[in-house]
Amino acid sequence: MNDEPEPPRINRGSLQKLIGGLSDGIILLDKAGAIVWANDSAIVMHRANAIEELGGDATEYRRRFTLRYRNNHPLEEGQYPIERLLAGETIDDVTLEVSPSTDLDLVWVHTVRSMIISDIGDKADVLALILRDETPRFEAEERFERSFNANPAPGLICRLEDNRFIRVNGGFLEMTGFSREDVIGKTVDAVGLFSNCETGEDALLKLSERRVIRHREALVPLPNGGDRLVIVAGEPISVIEEPCMLFTFADLDARRKAQNALRQSEERFSKSFRLSPAPAAISRLDDFVFVEANDAFLQTSGYALTEVVSRTAAELKLWEDTAARRTLEQKLRDNTFVRNEPLRMKQKDGGTADCLVSAERVEINDEQCVIWALQDVTERSRSEAQLVEAIESVMADTSWFSRSIVDRLATLKQGSTAVPTASLMELSEREREILGLICVGKSDAEMAKSLHLSKNTIRNHVTSLYGKIGVNRRAAAVIWARERGFTGAPNRKAAVRPKDTKSSSSR
Repeated sequence: MNDEPEPPRINRGSLQKLIGGLSDGIILLDKAGAIVWANDSAIVMHRANAIEELGGDATEYRRRFTLRYRNNHPLEEGQYPIERLLAGETIDDVTLEVSPSTDLDLVWVHTVRSMIISDIGDKADVLALILRDETPRFEAEERFERSFNANPAPGLICRLEDNRFIRVNGGFLEMTGFSREDVIGKTVDAVGLFSNCETGEDALLKLSERRVIRHREALVPLPNGGDRLVIVAGEPISVIEEPCMLFTFADLDARRKAQNALRQSEERFSKSFRLSPAPAAISRLDDFVFVEANDAFLQTSGYALTEVVSRTAAELKLWEDTAARRTLEQKLRDNTFVRNEPLRMKQKDGGTADCLVSAERVEINDEQCVIWALQDVTERSRSEAQLVEAIESVMADTSWFSRSIVDRLATLKQGSTAVPTASLMELSEREREILGLICVGKSDAEMAKSLHLSKNTIRNHVTSLYGKIGVNRRAAAVIWARERGFTGAPNRKAAVRPKDTKSSSSR
């Protein structure tokens, strides 16, 4: 007598009640191939309302539904999971696209496996298809795929099992010039993704450990030689249930080119500034502290570079006229250009230098600065003063020189800094007479005698003439006239004395 308890028999009703509420779809078939039961999940997965809409058996199910592999290849008769199960095959997680035969544009995705349920022993009692609806997941992956391919930001996806790239988008191909065939199936090492990266070993270690790869700069080799500067980051993801790494890139090559161009421009400016024969310096705008000065500036001022940098013109007492310096600085604060302003520089050794100062605001390294350019006109001013004195000496006694020599000496002053305030045509007849006599070297007394005027009247006319043409000395008046082609031809009538006329008449 066997005392072992008899194993419990499976109650089909209890079994159906148990699996009816599962999220996985369950379809039960008898050995003849009839669909005898399906839970609500299986019916909903087929977008149906009742079990009858699945078809009564395997043949009817195949008529009502079209199944395709994920590569869009349709399943032929005998390949449907329900038919393979009836043929005695075991089905392990086959992923298929399912559509109603009446509407092939409507697609959902099922993963199918099989199960055989027996009451006692090995004899099959119930055949079961277990369905899992993968539609939301595959729709999400399709959306990711479309987004990945359409994204202008460069991207790569490699399979972590062998570190081979399985996806590349147009952004990466456009950035590097690679073709899709150059990348797909190649390993991370073969493409050289981290071969020119200071932290490349760390990135490859994190890749092998399937960890996040933080942003880092790298030089990606290009197919035709050269490289491209990028920022690359890696994020572990799953693509069709395969562990992968998504690499994203930010192109820094434009920034690198801009930086190189800026550096070259700065080098050219630095060389030009340093080697310029014209004195120049750079100061900050906010406090006018000098930050740079070239050799010509140091030579003119007599200071060393260390004595100029980090100090202001006020601290150096660089300019003789403090009020004029402050006026120039205010103009620059108001963003007004300074052009050829006359200032006298006080040199370190106690000497002075007459300068024409120009200055303009510029931005250097994101800071507002001022470039100062000087023209040392000390020698020119001294030469002009000496020339004027020489002309005045000549004018004081023309008996020593011929008229042509006087004219030549006056013409040498073509570069005079006097600013005329009138034209020759604006002078009155009397003023033209006075100017003509000045040009031929007549003194006040001689002019008074020639024009039959008093000396005071002559002096008043001369003063008025000087004010009108913007000069303050005879030599400058001669130069003003010569520049306008006025030679001061002798007035023959004025040269004849009245008493001479009487004598002639009496005779």
